[in-house]
Amino acid sequence: MAGLVVASYRRHFDVVLDDGSRLPCILKGRAMRIAVGDRVEVERVADGGAITAVAPRTNLVYRSDAFKEKLVASNVTQVAAVVAPDIGLDEELLNRWMIAAEAARSRFVVFANKADLPEFSALRTRLAPYEALGYPVVAFAAAGDASPVEPWLAGQHTVLVGQSGMGKSTLINALVPDAAVRTTDISESLKAGRHTTTSTTLYPLPQADTWIVDSPGMKVFGLAHVDPEQLSQAFVEMRPFLGHCRFRDCRHDAEPGCAITAAVDAGHIAPYRLALLHALLEETKAGARAHFR
Repeated sequence: MAGLVVASYRRHFDVVLDDGSRLPCILKGRAMRIAVGDRVEVERVADGGAITAVAPRTNLVYRSDAFKEKLVASNVTQVAAVVAPDIGLDEELLNRWMIAAEAARSRFVVFANKADLPEFSALRTRLAPYEALGYPVVAFAAAGDASPVEPWLAGQHTVLVGQSGMGKSTLINALVPDAAVRTTDISESLKAGRHTTTSTTLYPLPQADTWIVDSPGMKVFGLAHVDPEQLSQAFVEMRPFLGHCRFRDCRHDAEPGCAITAAVDAGHIAPYRLALLHALLEETKAGARAHFR
């Protein structure tokens, strides 16, 4: 039997079979890595099913460091970062999600939630540099009217990413009324969200070939698995300058004749974006060293 993985709980998975039935599954063998969004083959066993094979993927969005990795979703066409003004926005995380989307050849969009709050205008100002890079910022209020995001979801396989408390689960509840996703209030004392999603879950939407994945809130997003050459290409504003450095193996640091650092000096590339590239390149090196120990 074949089906779509719609939920993952560590090494347990829910699969919606092609006949529409839902089957709880485990892995048959430990060599496979399964993510929500995978097309899989399953066989029936006692108390459910066993995943025996996974179909080729178009991509895989996941986070990794030198020691471990965490799959988020596969066969994704869009990564949507949910942000809000009443939670401390971690812009490095936002940038990392952006790079992960580019590396997966997926569209990246920012869903700016809680547009009804007075602090929202300050959030829009913070997001302006990302709009200037060409990334859409969609303003909405999930608790009141989520319709502004709906056109961005139609025909897409979207994974929602965000820090805890930004409103991912509230958005899912608005889009899928029977999802019954549990939400919690924001801790006013800490101004930090409590984790409300402990598993990764896929929800079909009414439009044809459209689904959305709710992932747990995250505080880190390592990209140690991304190829160094691919990392540079994932920074959209750097692409026009790549290949124009004096040295072919330029690290875009202190080398003379570097087109990237010249573009930073000229104001075409923000310094923090180049600093992030250097940090990510160090992570890939650390990951490679750990792999070959």
